[in-house]
Amino acid sequence: MAAPLGPVKFWKPGTEGPGVSISEERQSLAENSATTFVYNPYAALSIEQQRQKLPVFKLRNHILYLIENYQTVVIVGETGCGKSTQIPQYLAEAGWTAEGRVVGVTQPRRVAAVTVAGRVAEERGAMLGHEVGYCIRFDDCTNPLATRIKFLTDGMLVREMMVDPLLTKYSVIMLDEAHERTLYTDIAIGLLKKIQKKRGDLRLIVASATLDAEKFWDFFNQNDTSDPTRDTCVILTVEGRTFPVDIFYLQSPVPDYIKSTVETVMKIHQTEGDGDILAFLTGQEEVETVVSMLIEQARALGRTGMKRHLRVLPMYAGLPSFEQMKVFERVSRTVRKVIVATNVAETSITISGIVYVIDCGFVKLRAYNPRTAIECLVVVPVSQASASQRAGRGGRSRSGKCYRLYTEEAFDQLPQSTVPEMQRSNLAPVILQLKALGIDNVLRFHFMSPPPAQSMVQALELLYALGGLDKDCRLTEPLGMRIAEFPLNPMFAKMLLESGNFGCSQEILSIAAMMQIQNVFVVPSNQKSQAIRVHRKFAVEEGDHLTMLNVYEAFIKHNKNSQWCQEHFLNYKGLVRAVTVREQLKKLLVKFQVPKKSSEGDPDPVLRCIVSGFFANAARFHSTGAYRTIRDDHELHIHPASVLYAEKPPRWVIYNEVIQTSKYYMRDVTAIESAWLLELAPHFYQQGTVGMNRACPPEPLVTCLFVFLSTHLFSSLMS
Repeated sequence: MAAPLGPVKFWKPGTEGPGVSISEERQSLAENSATTFVYNPYAALSIEQQRQKLPVFKLRNHILYLIENYQTVVIVGETGCGKSTQIPQYLAEAGWTAEGRVVGVTQPRRVAAVTVAGRVAEERGAMLGHEVGYCIRFDDCTNPLATRIKFLTDGMLVREMMVDPLLTKYSVIMLDEAHERTLYTDIAIGLLKKIQKKRGDLRLIVASATLDAEKFWDFFNQNDTSDPTRDTCVILTVEGRTFPVDIFYLQSPVPDYIKSTVETVMKIHQTEGDGDILAFLTGQEEVETVVSMLIEQARALGRTGMKRHLRVLPMYAGLPSFEQMKVFERVSRTVRKVIVATNVAETSITISGIVYVIDCGFVKLRAYNPRTAIECLVVVPVSQASASQRAGRGGRSRSGKCYRLYTEEAFDQLPQSTVPEMQRSNLAPVILQLKALGIDNVLRFHFMSPPPAQSMVQALELLYALGGLDKDCRLTEPLGMRIAEFPLNPMFAKMLLESGNFGCSQEILSIAAMMQIQNVFVVPSNQKSQAIRVHRKFAVEEGDHLTMLNVYEAFIKHNKNSQWCQEHFLNYKGLVRAVTVREQLKKLLVKFQVPKKSSEGDPDPVLRCIVSGFFANAARFHSTGAYRTIRDDHELHIHPASVLYAEKPPRWVIYNEVIQTSKYYMRDVTAIESAWLLELAPHFYQQGTVGMNRACPPEPLVTCLFVFLSTHLFSSLMS
């Protein structure tokens, strides 16, 4: 027998109102990226017929008219309306790519740039990399002489400005998915506004899937009169293929949205008509948990003789591509598909057949606390805009229903939109890029959403400590400029640039490349113990960085063999990408004449080199059994995925990042010596003493120095 359904009671607005209160915030493990797919429901038609079926086609001439007559056009269109694939082609067909000019289309995520570029190349009958190409971090698939439609990440567009500040080869720039407001989207927005003042011929298209067009209009419209005929910006809305979606709220909050998600799926399956189900959760672990629970309940239900079966599929960023594509496969009429997804399914993909949506009400976001100088991934309530996007997934093919696992009162109290990354991120990479672009006074840069002042100060302090800025907040030569050239976190860049001095550039290149790859270790739910046992073969007592080095070197030793990766539960595509990333980083080290050296198996030079870049991310073991940051005594724990988790805790560690669940967890952790902090960052740390306690005998205590006063920072910036 299937497990009995719990007392999850929904209420539809317009009926008798229930008592309501705010549902609880949940915590989970981290996921910080997404994947984009182009779903094509008209694959059986010719390419031209497919293009004409898209909602944006009816507005083709009007779009071209607006682009001709306004500097900036804000286009609001839901996912699947065709704006990403069609508008660049309309521009090319109208002559905007004549005489060697280029139409550039930015995407917030790498996979989106690659996928959409591939689709547009297919529609134009062109080989990808010629007329249509893409440029993402560590992968440039364009031909400077032939590419006329170029898809690129917003970060790569900002990097192009370092070489060509006015973007002279571009006739039109289209900022796609601008509603996501990533760090580099916001930087690009501010820089493009400056460029437009010097290049009246440059056209800008801001494409958004949410109704936040007024913000973009206010920012880009340069008409300072009351005469609307002098507006330089205009808004256009593209109607999507949407049907009505009924919204249902909980009558009262639930203590466990994971359990409620499972109960709601099973209730829909047993009581509602045809149609697939899409359930939103916050991260990989939650998704896998719910998938396992649903499979178990579906099997139990099948034994009762129910004719319709469930096919339960996960969808999250770290899932292998072939697994992700399963959500698009058709199923027989006797099967209902259930897709359990993160917010990757919110605006980035369109899946045919979805009728029922379940919204847990939470999302995982990156957040930076300038007080603790810790950036981590946290679970927070969704915004109203995101909730609307989620509900809309159910109205793509016919009328749908959305079940929100929170009350209507809770919805009313949600923020209208998600806080932009610029206001909740570590700003060191942002400031470094702006400085490299010649914007010395970053406090006066025209941000669409100005970042917190304290976050700016923390970023300046870190860059000064890394040697990237001088005491007057100017980019140093050559170190600061070189750090800015790396498409990496400044800490990684400093580590790489120092690797020659430590005699381990070969090892550091491999480690840096591996740290850019997500989910190197694959742990199938049905082979968990076996996978963990195999993974231990790569582990070393020093920690995660050298463990990743072992994985990379073993991959190379076995000729980059996919079968070997499968046998060792390793992400083959991720490791292949690590090889590509390493080659790109190697070119930069050659450019900067960093000596090609190996430590020949000695771990100390490698560990010391890592400390030279990541000294600010140091923590010491405390008598409470946790770790404490040196700067502000903030409590941290080693993440369960670390090779150090089950070992005797080292006294001192450095880490790459922190994620927050019920605790603050360090990821990518390595054991170090406290003396290395004093030796390699004497400007950042000083030595004191610590008293006797049971956990640690007397030893030197490293404490953090403020790099320089905030008042000096601001006086330097404002001068």
